[in-house]
Amino acid sequence: MSGTGTGKLWGARFAGGPSPELEALSRSTHFDWRLVPYDLAGSRAHARVLHGAGLLTDADRDTLLAGLDRLGEAYDAGTLRPDDSDEDVHGALERLLLVEVGDEVGGRLRAGRSRNDQVATLFRAFLRDHARVVAGLLLDLADALTDQAETHLGAVMPGRTHLQHAQPVLLSHHLLAHAWPLLRDVERLRDWDARTAAGSPYGSGALAGSTLGLDPEAVARDLGFTGSTPNSIDGTAARDFVAEFAFVSAMAGVDVSRLAEEVILWATKEFGFVRLHDSWSTGSSIMPQKKNPDIAELARGKAGRLLGNLTGLMATLKALPLAYNRDLQEDKEPVFDSVDTLEVLLPAVTGMVATLEFQVERMAELAPQGFSLATDVAEWLVREGVPFRVAHEVAGACVRRCEELGCELSDLDEDELAAVDARLTPAVREVLTVEGSVASRSARGGTAPDRVAEQLAEARAASASLRTALA
Repeated sequence: MSGTGTGKLWGARFAGGPSPELEALSRSTHFDWRLVPYDLAGSRAHARVLHGAGLLTDADRDTLLAGLDRLGEAYDAGTLRPDDSDEDVHGALERLLLVEVGDEVGGRLRAGRSRNDQVATLFRAFLRDHARVVAGLLLDLADALTDQAETHLGAVMPGRTHLQHAQPVLLSHHLLAHAWPLLRDVERLRDWDARTAAGSPYGSGALAGSTLGLDPEAVARDLGFTGSTPNSIDGTAARDFVAEFAFVSAMAGVDVSRLAEEVILWATKEFGFVRLHDSWSTGSSIMPQKKNPDIAELARGKAGRLLGNLTGLMATLKALPLAYNRDLQEDKEPVFDSVDTLEVLLPAVTGMVATLEFQVERMAELAPQGFSLATDVAEWLVREGVPFRVAHEVAGACVRRCEELGCELSDLDEDELAAVDARLTPAVREVLTVEGSVASRSARGGTAPDRVAEQLAEARAASASLRTALA
């Protein structure tokens, strides 16, 4: 019985204990202790199915449940701690339960289960809970963007491709372009949750299932899953649910980093598009004038961390043979870190976005510059019956003439336009305004004010629907 009572769930077939070096390498309580509430919930469910299978008396079941409840209360109070001899959260809790209820009753709980099916289930439950938290935080950020879009409905800015002036767009349209990816990240978490909920591995044992007449579906229902795994080997060995969660976390980090990079650019003197709120920016230890976009920079940096967590996890999972392997101990820390990173990052980014002061006059001043109305000239010619290939050349010639004169397209008078091409009649000047350009892009998905107002309502409805689904 060298394993029982020492925080290890094995040991009887060994003549001696593990070396200190092996113990140090094997120990995981420093990171898996956060699974205590989920381990206790699994143990309660397991006690109930053991009772249902006739392997526990009513009194034994009640004693175990009461002991597990006391451990849960101690954990909530911060007084439950692992010992140095504890290998992992599962062994520590069994040791502590034996102290609570005695060896005779406490020793019955391990029947029909393994650390393999326990941890595969508990990790799922942990991530499902935190997926809801992360999803809510993503929605908060999407809503902050939507609020800013609504506040600035009608304001124009220079739209860019390759970071060069491209075409004028509404600021609201641009902000919503950052909100939609976040809403898709939440949808990915919902899809992930549905798949993860369908396959509770509890009852799979080490890999082959149990001979004790237990009911995996009952445990699944008890733990909030929609079903149990159809294959015990897959149930204990699969970590695609971890990898998928890590991917969605990394994707969300990338989406946030793209927004962050624009805030960093927009806050420069050269752009001058936004002013950062004092409470959501920092200063310099040597340059008193500085107001630094630290939140945005940290968001950009933490995206790399989230990507690293995904990459490291995938490398760990690559080519693992079935079924459980100890390599899988390495699946938790990267994803725990991703959870912690997002849960501290997203509220900060949301606060930064909600308090941004947009310099709409500066944006409007730059919107027509860089010959951003050239496409409007070409498309006006198309509407006049000119093939686009020709229209493109004519608009390009207009740009070249502006460069020679040192002016913008809207500065060309009727004679200068006609000198470029006779088909450029005075009517072309209708499209040589930012307002006309923006209003003309009126198909679904375009930047016309009416379409953006509809899009704003659509984004709000999508966010509200996702919040309802999370409740």
